[in-house]
Amino acid sequence: MTNRSAISRLKRSLTILLFLLVHLTTYGQNYKYVVKHLERYDDKLIHYGFFFAAPVTRFTVKYSPSFITADSAYRIYSPNKASFRVGFVVNAFLNDRFDLRLTPSVSLFSREVQYDYPGGTSKTEVRESTWVDLPLLFKYKSERRNNSRMYLLAGGSFSIETNVRRKENQGASRLSTGTTDLAIEYGIGFEQFFEFFKFAPELRFSHGLLNLYNPTSNAAGIGISRLSTHTVTLYLNFE
Repeated sequence: MTNRSAISRLKRSLTILLFLLVHLTTYGQNYKYVVKHLERYDDKLIHYGFFFAAPVTRFTVKYSPSFITADSAYRIYSPNKASFRVGFVVNAFLNDRFDLRLTPSVSLFSREVQYDYPGGTSKTEVRESTWVDLPLLFKYKSERRNNSRMYLLAGGSFSIETNVRRKENQGASRLSTGTTDLAIEYGIGFEQFFEFFKFAPELRFSHGLLNLYNPTSNAAGIGISRLSTHTVTLYLNFE
């Protein structure tokens, strides 16, 4: 009886050992070692980079009381227009979860205001301009998983117009707009670490706070009381 009990215990031990060996072998076959690029990236206080961006922008139009009584147009609106932006990144490490981010840029915009009249006629006021943008943003980072992590952005931006080219009729059709803007910005991004750099596509939203419309008594501005900017931008960041 003693021998049988010993043999039984030996069988159980061999069965458990065999199971562990099979499990470890399978685990070893399925496990793939991932090289962690730029492992000490966050140890550096300041990082620099650059980006290319594709904004889609428009004015948000608010009608004046005169739109009903004095304006001959039955609709005034601003269509979405694709633009281009390029700039630099200065990223300051605050702690494991937060960074402070400055992304100065130059933007080439072409915003339009379109007037639709009864009878199917329309008129378009085009403002082509170059803007210098100075966004200051707080960045919240998720925990890094191997070579990737997500992040959120929020902050504000100051912009100034440096050059204006207008496609407009002369005289009574001029639409005048301001040359400085303040905006709130927020967005989401994804960071992918490579051997020598970090690539981060990012989607950011911007809502202008200032009224860019300069009041006039001409036909182009009689139905408008406020013009504010609205922009959605896809960024491709390299750091």
